[in-house]
Amino acid sequence: MNDNTILIKNALILNPNNFENKKQSLLIKDDLIVEIADEIDEGKAEKIIDATGKILLPGLINTHTHLSMTLFRGLADDLSLDSWLNDHIWPMEANLNGEYCYIGALLGAVELIKSGTTTFSDMYFYMEDVARAVKDSGIRAVLSYGMIDFGDAEKRENEIRENLSLYENCNGMADGRIKVFLGPHSPYTASEELLIKVRELADEYDMGIHIHVSETQKEIDDVSADKGLRPFEYLDKIGFLGPDVVAAHCVWLSDDEIEIIKKHNVKVSHNPCSNMKLASGISPVSKLIDNGVCVAIGTDGASSNNNLDLIEELKTASLLQKVSTLDPKVLSSDEAIEMATIKGAEALGLDDEIGSIEVGKKADIILIDTNVANMTPDSSNLSSNVIYSANGSNVDTTICNGKVLMENKKLTVLDEQEIYDKARQAIKELKEAI
Repeated sequence: MNDNTILIKNALILNPNNFENKKQSLLIKDDLIVEIADEIDEGKAEKIIDATGKILLPGLINTHTHLSMTLFRGLADDLSLDSWLNDHIWPMEANLNGEYCYIGALLGAVELIKSGTTTFSDMYFYMEDVARAVKDSGIRAVLSYGMIDFGDAEKRENEIRENLSLYENCNGMADGRIKVFLGPHSPYTASEELLIKVRELADEYDMGIHIHVSETQKEIDDVSADKGLRPFEYLDKIGFLGPDVVAAHCVWLSDDEIEIIKKHNVKVSHNPCSNMKLASGISPVSKLIDNGVCVAIGTDGASSNNNLDLIEELKTASLLQKVSTLDPKVLSSDEAIEMATIKGAEALGLDDEIGSIEVGKKADIILIDTNVANMTPDSSNLSSNVIYSANGSNVDTTICNGKVLMENKKLTVLDEQEIYDKARQAIKELKEAI
């Protein structure tokens, strides 16, 4: 018997590499998948999980969120993005500190683990405290500091210094579970000088870039008025774009901009629930996919969603494309699964490590229980059962980097109630500070 070995037996494996939907067993050693077979000797494992009646798939990948904003859940609903940001979110953020962001990130981590997400890509403030929450919770993360300079040279230098400090202090920490990207907020909050510097630093340090682009019609109008170009045309002109750029939202795109995205192999993070709630619009996801663009999925922050349930997000994404194109065949359940697994991994530059069920890849795995009312009877295929019937509460077991973070719906790492109590106290103090 070996230490740090887990055998998951009798699982219905939903693998985005082939969608074969086979019942097999899987062996984890330390942080890696080391064997997949019809039967595996139980003597090889220290721990055995019987996954009879459960769907096994890669841990889900949320490619755009602001984890600490779970503290602002329900704070400012039924508003436009402009009013939501200027009148409510930014005034509240003025009183944030590292401890508040740590508590908010822990609360978000609980929600991610319980709903099957093992990797998230985050852009916010006090990111070293978010990194601390990632370390404590056992999940995997790509972290970037949200850089905003509004053309102020002194602020620009401070923002760059903050993101590079995050890279120096946190890239590769937590047993390699943390990766650091550069995070210019958007083309309308980051100056041209900042965006050009970000491109230089990304090339120098081999860092990815995480940015919001083309979220609202107002953004298109403002950037066009200022630069004489639409956002992606402007970013193309200044040499910002490349295959290391993850662009969140991409709602308002011209055909020419889709060609620009395709030409530079820019990755897109689709955030349908946030876009719908803020009435930002519908991203042309099916057109992007038809053009060979890598489209992944994100929830955005819980303040504009209002949850981090990626399975719910995938269903929304699929149905929204169908009703907007009047074509029931677009964004199939298989394509939706890919968005949250292998496409998410590709977007974050992690597809050699995560995103599919393969020997040699990291053991980031979830089990979804089918012996529940909303999953019975079984669908014609596993992906449609997950996308159209399931939600995050059907996740039974969550494993990241070979460590069980939740089993039988019970967290094994974090103290839920303590985190809930601290989060309630934090938002109470933040509201009183305004």
